[in-house]
Amino acid sequence: MQNLIVKRIVTLPLLLLLISFGSFFLANLSPSDPAEVTLRVNDIVPTKEAIEETRKELGLDRPFLEQYMTWVSNIVLKGDFGFSYESKKSVLKELLQATPITFYLTIFALGLIVFFSFFFGILCAVYENHWFDKTIRSLIFITTATPSFWLGLLLIWFFSLKLNLLPSGGYDSIYSLILPAFTLAITYISTFIRIIRNSLIEIKDAPFIIYAKLRGLKKSKILKHQIKNIIPPFIVALNMSIPRLFAGTIIVENVFGLPGLGRICIQAIFNRDFPIIQTYILFMAILFIVFNLIADLWIVIKDPRKRV
Repeated sequence: MQNLIVKRIVTLPLLLLLISFGSFFLANLSPSDPAEVTLRVNDIVPTKEAIEETRKELGLDRPFLEQYMTWVSNIVLKGDFGFSYESKKSVLKELLQATPITFYLTIFALGLIVFFSFFFGILCAVYENHWFDKTIRSLIFITTATPSFWLGLLLIWFFSLKLNLLPSGGYDSIYSLILPAFTLAITYISTFIRIIRNSLIEIKDAPFIIYAKLRGLKKSKILKHQIKNIIPPFIVALNMSIPRLFAGTIIVENVFGLPGLGRICIQAIFNRDFPIIQTYILFMAILFIVFNLIADLWIVIKDPRKRV
């Protein structure tokens, strides 16, 4: 286990360096000139002189590798991720200001995933091949194939415009996160219902379940034993889904007009605001790496065979 932790920590800087280089390189492949886009966004006529001056101001006139090394060294030595081309504000401050909305949305969606997945997954396993099970599986098939942006618009039309129950966009209170969180969670709920149902059905004929039945235990106690056995792999799968949820807010936040990280990233893409795009990609990569490491450690802790 110690070797695993040491190996992952040693390879972490190299992995992050490769990701940072990839994001920096891909951003600079854009055919649009960031200097010209910056001038247009700020309502300045992009003359040749103005573009050249802006390129010098943003450091875009320097060689690619020099720009990259300056960016990386500023991050490592100063914790400075640069300044937004559009707003001229610190990239780190802008992203940190938007992080709470994305964090609350992710946590809300995660709660919905856990609750509905266990509730319907267990019921589907208990009533296997019953009309209830078949109905839920049909809904799972539909929701898994439903694009989140279309589902979000559908929920806005029904709950906001028709019933006038929930806000259609923006962030005023916790109620503003109900529709976005459900939109973000629905695909994961469908996936985890299927995982829990199938896992419970697979182990219903396991030796320890048969032994429990022979001892005359109640069905509720036997079900508890089954649930205990599927919780570790469920936690690992859920842990791996957290960074995907966090990254998935990019679509949902733009549909519902939430001022989170996803909305800032989309605006940065349209405005060719490279420092924000590069930093956002780096943050998402760190999230994926950290949660991957947590999942690996959890597996090693819970399964002694993995420690060999």
